[in-house]
Amino acid sequence: MTGHTRNDITIAAPLDLVWDMTNDLENWPQLFSEYASVEIIKREGNRTTFRLTMHPDENGTVWSWVSQREPDRESLSVKARRVETGPFDHMDIHWSYEEVSGGTRMVWTQDFAMKPDAPVDDAWMTDNINRNSKVQMALIRDRIEKAAAERGATPGLTD
Repeated sequence: MTGHTRNDITIAAPLDLVWDMTNDLENWPQLFSEYASVEIIKREGNRTTFRLTMHPDENGTVWSWVSQREPDRESLSVKARRVETGPFDHMDIHWSYEEVSGGTRMVWTQDFAMKPDAPVDDAWMTDNINRNSKVQMALIRDRIEKAAAERGATPGLTD
């Protein structure tokens, strides 16, 4: 078995603002509640290799890993993957953006598999990712909509 999740949210903000804020890696600790820090390791063209470090979990454990992220503004999509996979056999994430009536729809699709010796299985991680994605997406939506309001930026309207 492998894990697969797909979560989306509509943000009442212009596509350019949503794109810029969600692809500004250095500011992810201000956008996501789970990340304590982001360290940029290397940039090659559009690809960025970076270390994400989370806030300590309920047991005081600090999780950290290296990922790569490659945004493609023309296709309004981002391909990302964990380089240091930790308990995952693999973790691939696809972000897509679409201008919709009243804002921008952002979609996260994650495909992964847990290693056989991981402390949790694919089903547990699927549920965990789905729960956490909803929390983080709502927080990101609220923070981007606040930034849009402060800038007087209104979303484009598409029929």
